[in-house]
Amino acid sequence: MTSNSTATDTTQTRTNWQVDYDVDPIEIRDPVAEALGVLEPGEPFVVTYRDAVKEAGHSCPTASGAYRIVQLGLDALYPDDYPVRSKIEVQTAGPQDDAAYGVMSRIISYVTGATGDDGFSGLAGGYGGRRDLLVFDAFDPDTADPTFRFRRTDTDETVEVAYHVSDVPGGGPAIGNLQGILDGSASDQQREAFADAWHRRVQVVLSDDSLFTVDAV
Repeated sequence: MTSNSTATDTTQTRTNWQVDYDVDPIEIRDPVAEALGVLEPGEPFVVTYRDAVKEAGHSCPTASGAYRIVQLGLDALYPDDYPVRSKIEVQTAGPQDDAAYGVMSRIISYVTGATGDDGFSGLAGGYGGRRDLLVFDAFDPDTADPTFRFRRTDTDETVEVAYHVSDVPGGGPAIGNLQGILDGSASDQQREAFADAWHRRVQVVLSDDSLFTVDAV
């Protein structure tokens, strides 16, 4: 449905979120947006976790983990300045078709702008180009946990972020209500219990830095 279609008497202009999370946004500059007058020079895009949820279509420990991976990686790589799209290479330790790396890389690409060979090639002369800045299976990690590297192409500084998925706490018995939700047999109480348990897990990932390791490479 587009803004020209009519499903109800009024057009909905905002997402009716059923949950809110406590996590800082990510601020990142985009030279192309500045050049084309979308942003004032030096001003950043502000990317929230809700934006990442829109990209993924869901909120879960994988999506929230990806958001924190890129947030922590960029904070370490740019301690005193805004990170800059087109100057960030993202390397993954796994393949694109992996269930975790696939979802995570989409969110991380959304934030950083880094893409494979199908990405934006830049304005005249390649200005602000982001093509070939997302590389899969780029290195062998020291852990089985999802691991990403972020490299500044202007300085070659690189940081590695690992997400310790096995340390994420379980959601308890209420998580088992998901099957009933999917097949339509769950009661309202079961739905509410599941949502509470599920989103508490997501919030833990967004809040607990001990679930991540950040190292200079």
